[in-house]
Amino acid sequence: MELTPATVTAEYEWVRDRAPTVVPLINETRDRLGDCFGVEVGSVTEAAYRDEVAVVFGDGDRAVNVAGYVALLRDLDVDGDYPGFVVDEVLGRELAATVAGGQPFSLLAQATFHIADVTTHTDGVAGADDLDAALAAGFQTRLPGWAWTEGESPFAVGND
Repeated sequence: MELTPATVTAEYEWVRDRAPTVVPLINETRDRLGDCFGVEVGSVTEAAYRDEVAVVFGDGDRAVNVAGYVALLRDLDVDGDYPGFVVDEVLGRELAATVAGGQPFSLLAQATFHIADVTTHTDGVAGADDLDAALAAGFQTRLPGWAWTEGESPFAVGND
């Protein structure tokens, strides 16, 4: 695999165009998490997802890594699937974390990946459902809708 600016652009377009599949998965995952934690979580629109995809791919350092994970998962298949379980899970977790950004969001995205992954089945290669779950986990983590992310943290020093 060779990652070039043209490759990154192609992966950006693929991720952006995946909105009809990823956005319902984001909203299903948010509903599931909201039920678990007893909170209301805002839903995501396809337009908000596409805008955030542009933000993620607008950061060249992040974009090249996201594009690499996406390309690997889009092509990853293992004869019999189960022996490849670990590699697609690792790549999916790392993609979710890279999309989400730094701590604590990257850790939350990795945990959320597993919640999205257990209910996701995408036809195709072994990495396909992990790719959709990773995109859903990463973008749902960074998009607005969680009350605790709306405003200043009460733990920041100097917020009197």
